[in-house]
Amino acid sequence: MITFESLHIAGLDEAELRTWIEASWVHTRGTKGAWQFDEVDVARIKLIHTLRHDLDIGEPAMPVVLSLLDQLYELRRNAARLNDALATLPPAARKAILERLEE
Repeated sequence: MITFESLHIAGLDEAELRTWIEASWVHTRGTKGAWQFDEVDVARIKLIHTLRHDLDIGEPAMPVVLSLLDQLYELRRNAARLNDALATLPPAARKAILERLEE
């Protein structure tokens, strides 16, 4: 687990991160002030920081942007699982499915 002190994200202060946590943009383990994050949480914190500071995405728009990104990531995970499942099929079945998808 990664602590706030070990995040090392330039320009990110604890008050801003607390706001993101309270808005449920970021999930954490641990107690207030002793937060712990896993690698996925850290990636999300970096993404939110980029959206807010580099791309000037306003606070009112963030829930929509994050929801759309979450949906995109879920679709990518599902596509990868589907691809893995297709790889286990016999070649003829795989070919039939791929041909159907191209219709």
